[in-house]
Amino acid sequence: MSAVPSELWPYLALLLVGFLPNEAWRWLGLLVARGLDEDSEIVLWARGVATAILAAVMAQLIATNSGVLATTPLAVRIGATAAGILAFLVIRRSISAGVVVGEGVLVLGSIVFGQ
Repeated sequence: MSAVPSELWPYLALLLVGFLPNEAWRWLGLLVARGLDEDSEIVLWARGVATAILAAVMAQLIATNSGVLATTPLAVRIGATAAGILAFLVIRRSISAGVVVGEGVLVLGSIVFGQ
């Protein structure tokens, strides 16, 4: 008998293949960037690239998607994004608040207006 129940294997695989390798690079980046000035050109460039990648991924998720998200109307996806950004700004720039509010609006909008 296996030490890990069969329904937990996908989560274990996600942890081993998705989370841990990514986390190792984050820690390495933290160690390398420790001595850099926050206003240096390389840090500003890296911040700009990270922001651009995040904006591109969000735009792709809103405009072109597949699976269950594709059944959600475009207006609901845009509204959920706007609500998440607004919550982020209003609630002391809290990323958690923005994510929770955005997801809540997306789920509620999908239930009410979904196909």
